[in-house]
This record gives sequence, C-alpha cells and structure tokens, in this order.
Amino acid sequence: MPRSDRRVAPGVDRLGDDVVNFYLVEEPDGPVLIDAGLPAHLEQLRAHLAGSGRSLADVRAVLLTHAHPDHTGLAHTLQQAGADIWVHESDAAILRDGPRSALRHAKPERSALPYLLRRPAAIATPLHLARKGAFTAPATPGVRTFDTDRRLEEVPGRPRAVPLPGHTPGSTGYLFPDRGLLFTGDALVTHDGLTGHTGPTLVCRGFTHDSRTALASLDRIDQLTEATLLLPGHGHPFDDGPRSATHRARQAGSR
Repeated sequence: MPRSDRRVAPGVDRLGDDVVNFYLVEEPDGPVLIDAGLPAHLEQLRAHLAGSGRSLADVRAVLLTHAHPDHTGLAHTLQQAGADIWVHESDAAILRDGPRSALRHAKPERSALPYLLRRPAAIATPLHLARKGAFTAPATPGVRTFDTDRRLEEVPGRPRAVPLPGHTPGSTGYLFPDRGLLFTGDALVTHDGLTGHTGPTLVCRGFTHDSRTALASLDRIDQLTEATLLLPGHGHPFDDGPRSATHRARQAGSR
C-alpha cells in the first residue's frame, strides 16, 4: 500500500495490505493501533512509526476488534514493547491459546471448502494469511478485557468499545465520537475475500461464527450516528455513514 494511500482521516493511517487492514490513530497522549495486522507487517509498522520519530515502544494501546489471527499478528510483539492489548473478554481465550485456537473458540458456521469450490480464486486469501505468518504468531496472554459497551478511559482518545458479536463472540467496534470514526473490524466489511463481494457486507458464513447474531449487530451500528466514516478490517473505508452501510449490508444478505 503506497504511503500516499495510507492517510484515511486526519491523524489516522491505514496500514496492512490489499487483504488485511489495521489502523494507526494519532492522539496527543500517544498513538493507538486498531487491530494488529499480520506478523509480516512488523517492518511496515516500524518504518511508518519511524517516519514520525517514533518506535514500537511509543504505541500506547492496541484495540483488537476481534481475535482472528489476521487481526492479532503483532499483538504479542506490541505487548512486549509496552502497549496495553485490549479485547472483548469473549475473545480473550483465542489470544491466550494462540491463533490456531480460533477454530475451536469461534468455529465458523460453514466450511470454507464450498466457497473455494465455487470460486477457486478465493484460495488466495487463506494462502496470503499463511504466508504472512497468521497461524504461527505467539500466544498473547495477560491482555486487558471488557464485557460491555463502555468508554475506555485509560486509552488515548477515550474511544467507546461497542460489542458487535457474531463474526466472533467478542467482535467489537471502536467509536471515536469526536473524530466521527467507527472502526468496525469484521462486524461489517467492504470486501469479502472468500466470496469476492465488494461493498458493505457481513463476512460470509465460512469465516463467521454466528451469522444471525452478526446480522442483529447491524442494528447497533445503525445507532452510532456520531460516526461519519466507517473503517473496516477488510476493504476500503466507507464515508456515507452507518445507516447507509448497514442498509447495503442487509441487502447483500448473509452468504
């Protein structure tokens, strides 16, 4: 991702690659990461921080939207560097037991095989994750957790953690109301690597734990009217607000 394409809002940079997004949010009290990408993104993050005279040790907190391995790859490294790692308590066991445990703690509703048979090009997504180290990252015990909708007063910017279960039991969005930003993780994305769908949508059942609950979580997103820009875990930002995004996601349906 070229450097010129990384700035998605004032003080907010989109990192990662064409498959996985994570975000760096600059706050007066220090930078905050939303999600932690893949292990192979370490040098990208280091170089990006160095561009403003910072290092990994300057990252104050990492807010994980959920504990799938394509969102937690650098969590252990950043924890070792001094950052607080935050995740909903329903997903904390995946971090404790390591990335491969996601299939046990948040088993998808459907096998990915039918999607791969219908669309062979979809194999590129899991292969990309494997090549970038998603399934071999270290476990990350000792994280900070929450279990309700609340402001994280200890985190720079005081973001609001909004539980959005379904994709995983602990899927969470992070709202920065003063900035008009909602980081949706995989509770709502604008690209699904298995189906190839582009535009606001739920992640398909081959990567989702409970699609009925995920659909219900769109109602919560509807209510977050302070947000004007939605920043998903996969795909491009969506700047037409939460109601337009959830409307389009419902129209797309659950695949």
